[in-house]
Amino acid sequence: MDEKKNFSIKLKDLLQKRGYEPTAATLEREFNLRHYGKPIGLHAMARWLRGEVIPTNERLKTLADWLDVDLRELVSDERVQRINLSEQRQDSEDTFWHTQASYDDQRLFKIFLNLPREQRKTVREVIIAMHKAYRTNKY
Repeated sequence: MDEKKNFSIKLKDLLQKRGYEPTAATLEREFNLRHYGKPIGLHAMARWLRGEVIPTNERLKTLADWLDVDLRELVSDERVQRINLSEQRQDSEDTFWHTQASYDDQRLFKIFLNLPREQRKTVREVIIAMHKAYRTNKY
């Protein structure tokens, strides 16, 4: 059985064990009450229940917390390992950002992100050109 179908079966079973009707409407209402990201619609919930897709890592974690289960009760060990590796990489990137970038650098980057698309493209091209020139002259 493929992982998506297996996830669907496990999700329906856990919902029923917790006293919830395994329908898209119930899942949408209860999930969105607990998830801090963008609300998920009925269509997406129905796709989860039909075994067409597996939710994102963050949504899987919300489901596991809500249903009070380990992630392994929803998805395969392999997927759980990938989720853990992804979190470790993200933690590492966050640590790098906070330790290597000064407050001024972080503020500058936020300003950059708020520029219109064309201006961001121009700034990006200038930075890449300067990087190439620096790298060529350094060696």
